[in-house]
Amino acid sequence: MIAVTGYSGFVGQQLLAALSNKSCLLLGRKAPIEDYPFFSFDLGSKSGFDITESLVGVNTFIHLAARAHVLSESSIDPLSEFRAVNTDGTLNLARQAAQAGIKRFIFLSSIGVNGISNTSPFSIDDYPAPVEDYAVSKFEAEIGLRKIAEETGMEVVIIRPPLVYGPNAPGNFGKLAKLASKNLPLPFGAIHNKRSLVSLDNLVDLIVTCIDHPNAANQTFLVSDDHDVSTTELLNAMTLASGKQPRLIPVPVSVLRLADRLTGKLGVIDRLCGNLQVDISHTKDALGWKPPVSFQDGIQKCFQKEQKND
Repeated sequence: MIAVTGYSGFVGQQLLAALSNKSCLLLGRKAPIEDYPFFSFDLGSKSGFDITESLVGVNTFIHLAARAHVLSESSIDPLSEFRAVNTDGTLNLARQAAQAGIKRFIFLSSIGVNGISNTSPFSIDDYPAPVEDYAVSKFEAEIGLRKIAEETGMEVVIIRPPLVYGPNAPGNFGKLAKLASKNLPLPFGAIHNKRSLVSLDNLVDLIVTCIDHPNAANQTFLVSDDHDVSTTELLNAMTLASGKQPRLIPVPVSVLRLADRLTGKLGVIDRLCGNLQVDISHTKDALGWKPPVSFQDGIQKCFQKEQKND
């Protein structure tokens, strides 16, 4: 049996579909609509939680649940809030999983553990340099998980994805998808950066591969589509996939950065114009894995329903 947290999220729903032929136990605050065995608990509970008895018969634990990027942060101490769920909650889960005799614990981390930008692709050998609170909490969880693995013998697998995209994706990709669909003239026609992305299908395929692959034990894997694109190329591909012709104006990046500073939207242009590449050679070599879905097909899939409605 496979235990899964975060089953109602963007990645979790796709993962459950991929695991439809396997026995799954779902753990979280809200009971699923589907007829799955379910155990209720709150990952961020200040009073703690006890799920050990529910894990009898579970062989693999896939932990997707997390406090993710909060667009309208209200906490006076965001890092503490991220740590309570992503670090302390995760390590509490892992200790109980080990106590219950679970063989393998798969943890969805973030490429943000490596950093927020680079001049050469991040590799598995790079020393972690998390900047944002979310990534710091994930990195601290990784450290704790490795220690638990050493102390208990439970195998730990860590996966660090970059931006994950797919149909109805949340966050920044979802915002870009809406812009592409509206086909407005945008000043992003001269951005020559390189960024790694990963389609939802490819990420889920890697997670499933790591469930029982012998070479995945106690490894950390970076993942991407293995096809890096500039922001301009990404917007062009998204607009074409939505059935429209791109209308991107080639405004110099220096002008975009100046506008960014004047409007006070610090960091928005940096994210659009910066580099963030990922080297997945270790993942491919260790697992004999390659992304099953191409970047072009992954982007096309994001707009299939929209094209059918046109």
